[in-house]
Amino acid sequence: MRYVFNGDIEITQRLAFDVLIIGSGIAGLYTALNIDEKYNCCILTKESVEISNSWLAQGGIAAAVSGDDAPSLHFDDTFLAGAGLCDKEAVSILVEEGPSDIRALVDMKVPFDQNDDGDFQITREGGHRKNRIVHAGGDATGRETVKALARLVAARRNVAFMSHSFFADLLTGDDGSVAGAVILGPLGAFIIIDCPNVVIATGGIGQIYGKSTNPSVATGDGIAAAMRAGAVTKDLEFIQFHPTGLKSDNPEDRVFLVSEAVRGEGGLLKNAAGERFMLGRHELAELAPRDIVSRAIVREMAKTGADRMFIDITSRDREYLQRRFPTIFNECLSRGIDISQCWIPVCPAQHYLIGGIETDLNANTCIPGLYACGEAASTGVHGANRLASNSMLECLVFGRRSACSITERLAYIRPSRALMPETGIRTLRAENLPALRREIKKLMDDNCFVLRKKENMKTALRRMTQIKTELEESYSDDREHMETLNMATVAEAVLTAAVKRSGSVGVHYSEE
Repeated sequence: MRYVFNGDIEITQRLAFDVLIIGSGIAGLYTALNIDEKYNCCILTKESVEISNSWLAQGGIAAAVSGDDAPSLHFDDTFLAGAGLCDKEAVSILVEEGPSDIRALVDMKVPFDQNDDGDFQITREGGHRKNRIVHAGGDATGRETVKALARLVAARRNVAFMSHSFFADLLTGDDGSVAGAVILGPLGAFIIIDCPNVVIATGGIGQIYGKSTNPSVATGDGIAAAMRAGAVTKDLEFIQFHPTGLKSDNPEDRVFLVSEAVRGEGGLLKNAAGERFMLGRHELAELAPRDIVSRAIVREMAKTGADRMFIDITSRDREYLQRRFPTIFNECLSRGIDISQCWIPVCPAQHYLIGGIETDLNANTCIPGLYACGEAASTGVHGANRLASNSMLECLVFGRRSACSITERLAYIRPSRALMPETGIRTLRAENLPALRREIKKLMDDNCFVLRKKENMKTALRRMTQIKTELEESYSDDREHMETLNMATVAEAVLTAAVKRSGSVGVHYSEE
């Protein structure tokens, strides 16, 4: 199906911009700030800047900014964590250009934590052999970075901001290049945006899982729309599961993340008997790459019959933990867990999409005028397993590169007016969308989680295709229906890629 909307929708408004950025996380905001100010830019977000994976990011940003570190060492750690499947040129660009983007953030007044000498306060996370993680607000790096970038975007006269607006689909011209987009506006009316350059920066797909650290908006809308328009995706089977989501006995829309930085500051993984089960499993023990730690936790839970493991950070005093991890400390305390005295109950949760829309080194997709950056993109830097805190660095480096590419393209293209496409009329029929969403999530949790079996994934894929077909054959012009169809579209693509992948590598671990 080419379009998620119906052929008889009423267009109530028409707007025009030089650049349309879908998503207001770090990738989208940083891209906008690097677009030449003579061009008009619009940032579209489904909710607001406070609801995104970027805002929730705790750990920090990885970059070789200390005197005893080097881009070559960062390269080695990234390539090793990625199981050798990283694109070497992309990783080189990431680690070599990254430090200059960190300095740019300093100039943009991102309040990075500093030591007494005024230098970066740097920590270490899983898979890194050097301390190279810069952070802000203790464990609120994403929030502080987004706030600083959003203030700068708000001050730019060439940038408009459309919140509470849903990106339905891309429009393309006769030559196949981007011509605009169809948007469901905040009042429930459809809007056409004429635009020759569209950046997909919509983040992850976590809501296709029941256990995810992603917010409710992460339904894969940008990736699904790009797929309908003919964009190529890559490595969708590589889903990173964070080993330490906070275990709750109550149903939650989003699993609270206990940052890897807690282990970087001395937190030890233990089972209920107090045994450190990571010893002997990897030379870095608790700081092994995330895929290894996640599998170890799942296996230890199966071995002991438990539904959780624990992080013991009680070696640190209360004052230190409140200062270094204010978000985590307060969230745990609100649940009756004083992490200076008690172990933190944890279990793996879906966290990050490593694959995505395939791009080149300047964020170009196979569709002229369509770009992707951040978690929605597959740049090749992560290989089969993302190294901790490389995600925000990727947003910065390739967001800036996409902006440079767009600015160059705008100097010579002649944008055409987007034409409303001819689409068929589908039956206006209400599906039980909450039930379908629950089924999508359960299929993914049960069959495409940390440990996978090919036959189970094949069975799940057949049912997911049926769900997607049901949603394509019916229609409702509200956001919930379109989101659910996007979830089914992306989930089907993830399962298809996972079934095709032979053997085990990185985060894709098949027990057969």
